[in-house]
Amino acid sequence: MEGIGRPALPEDAVRYRLFAAAGPGGEAVLRRCAEAIVVRFAPLLAAYIWQRQPFRLRYVPPRGETPAHIGGTTLFGDNVEDEWFIVYLLREITREFPGLAARIDDNDGEFLLIEAADFLPKWLNPENSDNRVFFYKGELHIIPLSEAQEQECDLSAATPTISQALTLLSSRSEEFLAAEPIRTAVYKRISGYPEKIEASFHRAHCYLPAGIVAVLRQRPSLVAAAVQAFYLRDPVDLRACRSFRTFPPDERVMTAVTFTKCLYAQLVQQKFVPDRRSGYTLPPPSHPQYKAYELGMKLAHGFEILCSKCSKVSPDSKRNALSGPLWERFLSSLKKKNYFKGEMEGSAKYLELLHMAEDYFQESVIKPESSVEVSPGDEILTLLQTTTTDLKEFEREAACLPPEDDDSWLEITPDDLDQMLKEARNESLPSSNEEEQKYDLEAVAESMKAFVSKVSTHEGAEMPWSSDESHVTFDVDSFTKALDRILGADSEELDSDDLDEEEEFDFSDEDDEDLDAENQRQDQKVSPNELIGSLKSYMNEMDRELAHTNVGKSFTTQKKAASSVNATTSRNAGPGAEDTELTPVDVDMNLVANLLESYRAQSGLAGPTSNILQSMGVYLPENADHIDSNEGATE
Repeated sequence: MEGIGRPALPEDAVRYRLFAAAGPGGEAVLRRCAEAIVVRFAPLLAAYIWQRQPFRLRYVPPRGETPAHIGGTTLFGDNVEDEWFIVYLLREITREFPGLAARIDDNDGEFLLIEAADFLPKWLNPENSDNRVFFYKGELHIIPLSEAQEQECDLSAATPTISQALTLLSSRSEEFLAAEPIRTAVYKRISGYPEKIEASFHRAHCYLPAGIVAVLRQRPSLVAAAVQAFYLRDPVDLRACRSFRTFPPDERVMTAVTFTKCLYAQLVQQKFVPDRRSGYTLPPPSHPQYKAYELGMKLAHGFEILCSKCSKVSPDSKRNALSGPLWERFLSSLKKKNYFKGEMEGSAKYLELLHMAEDYFQESVIKPESSVEVSPGDEILTLLQTTTTDLKEFEREAACLPPEDDDSWLEITPDDLDQMLKEARNESLPSSNEEEQKYDLEAVAESMKAFVSKVSTHEGAEMPWSSDESHVTFDVDSFTKALDRILGADSEELDSDDLDEEEEFDFSDEDDEDLDAENQRQDQKVSPNELIGSLKSYMNEMDRELAHTNVGKSFTTQKKAASSVNATTSRNAGPGAEDTELTPVDVDMNLVANLLESYRAQSGLAGPTSNILQSMGVYLPENADHIDSNEGATE
């Protein structure tokens, strides 16, 4: 298997690879594809703020059974949306470049299959799923088992190599298109892009040193590295924040900073008091701009920590990177695709878009091909040496800042949470119209019967999605054979309880032993039909004994109307017939009553009844009686 020898991915990393579907692609062809992808998706990626690492493509030579390809690994940290954005990118790349097939996985393996776990075929499991899941021509494909493996029901068969999978994919891709429910589940997770990118941003006012304002004008994405440095700080990092040699608090200015919602939440939710020696002081919490001061103080600590860990870098490094022919082709392609949106060259908006493009070019084109990784602190110091800081200009801009975004999304009330859960539940229902949902108690009973009839193994119980599936079947021959094994005298061994009873009562009489042996021989000669008949009479006798006890009275019996004929017959038969004619127990009614009682005991929380029924697509309404009683108690 191709995946056995590969190194394990970090917990917060995603790996993506793009292969030439028609055959092994040469290095020159693959490198040209990487450059074309960078240019094609530059307008989409230039404004994106990554949590830890960006989407980067580099050429990877062939190794073992893995052919040459372009790909990379991205650490997404705490923002899992970065991982799903890359899934969206791969789908769009294979749509725009139909000669490429894409694979993506993380430390969980085929996480796309995990997203669609409820709809996977039974043969597909983690042991045989490697090298079977691809994006090709903008659609999700799954390479099935070979015909021989499928006939032999060999679910542990070896997975295909990537070369074999690509050959099948390029020649018979229509046959391997993933089932519609699987594709729907995956596509739903990446729906909303690219509009979702803008919705993921949060703009807030921050009171920052002028040097940081100048750096963020050139490299807006460095805000992510600064937030991570502050968020993951340790006592050693804070030593550099006692003196603030790089960003002293003397020249601070109000500015607007763009975060992702994840970064903003990490920064604003941490309680932190600066060292008195740092010079960073905060106004009282009642101050109208207290939050801007606090955010700026935290962000400044992050930038200072980054700079304290770096070495000095030549200021010509960036200038050299942006003066080659690759950059010229890149910039020319951006202009052809109207990336600058008609802005006049040299205007403030044009320069802002240009800085974002330079940032993206360095991160996604230069770094993947370079063996030397430049730290964020090195980039910050380089930008400080090459960028002029105009404090008066920053102060003029601070006087007319756009309003910051509302951060009420940070707080989720219990009602909001209930609404979110309700929406998620409704999305999983077959019908989206809530008024059409019918809570049929017969469906509840049938669903539980179907659940009991399903196979249960060490991997868990199979959950039936519909009560219309096949009913429980009863094989008489198998049942009698099982009874023979259980009740027959094939084994003369006694269990521990039998031994204890024998020692307690001391059955030592030889005549009794002979009698038991004779009875045992007779039992061996009893036919299966006679055995079942005796078992039924034994069960009937138990029913008659239990009918007059509390156990018998605890069950709901069938309606009297249904057994009126039997009642008349029993009266005519005499007083002794009452014991012989028992009213049958209403199994469905008892099942539903017990389920509802268990559901009521959950008091609106998660529990076994709701979990089992919801896994089968059955949703019970809220217990209105319980809600009303709680409201009455509150009043």
